[in-house]
Amino acid sequence: MGRILIVMSAADVWERTDGSEYPTGYWAEELAAPHERFVGAGHTVDFASPGGVLQPLDRHSADPEIAGEDCARHVAHARRALGDFGPLLKLAEVSAGAYDAIVLPGGHGPVVDLFQDGDLGRLLLDADRAGKVIGAVCHGPAALLSAVDERGEWIFAGRRMAAFTDEEEQMFGTAENAPWLLASRLREAGARHEQGDPYQPFTVQDGNLFTGQNPASSAPMADAINDALAAG
Repeated sequence: MGRILIVMSAADVWERTDGSEYPTGYWAEELAAPHERFVGAGHTVDFASPGGVLQPLDRHSADPEIAGEDCARHVAHARRALGDFGPLLKLAEVSAGAYDAIVLPGGHGPVVDLFQDGDLGRLLLDADRAGKVIGAVCHGPAALLSAVDERGEWIFAGRRMAAFTDEEEQMFGTAENAPWLLASRLREAGARHEQGDPYQPFTVQDGNLFTGQNPASSAPMADAINDALAAG
């Protein structure tokens, strides 16, 4: 079967325009649901981050009033998967050639570090040029912004994609004082951003690029990636 790399942010704080700091971390469902689906399909899954730093859990993703009744299962699965894997790989030492797919979960971390991470940008450039599967969900598509080629052009400009919407950011209560809003930034960069109803599953496939709008889109995105890998 295939080998999949899940790239996590290393950020634990999101600095706001008013000078405040918003605690962040990985969103349990966005990591656990894809990992569970990938492993269930027989794939091997590795984890990497900038510097190999293990990001903390976003506490909001463990709150059933925010993340839903199934959040405890997602939290347990994510912690078990990360614990079993051990130290995360360092992005700077990872090669796209070793993987069939690269997947980018969210939490607010990607808008802090991954959107401008040079090592991730190199990885995504190599993966896209080789036609490998690239997936991103919720705030994960912010990480796609790192993929700028030698001419200074964003390689995903003109591509269809979903991501956490400005409306969802407002509903979540984090739009005010955000340095920038993800969906707006993607459109400004040239993405063809598409969206479904707030907090409902919505995914988009554009060639080798698979994206999901929000946490509820994590499992559907992973299923689509599994189908693509199975089809070869």
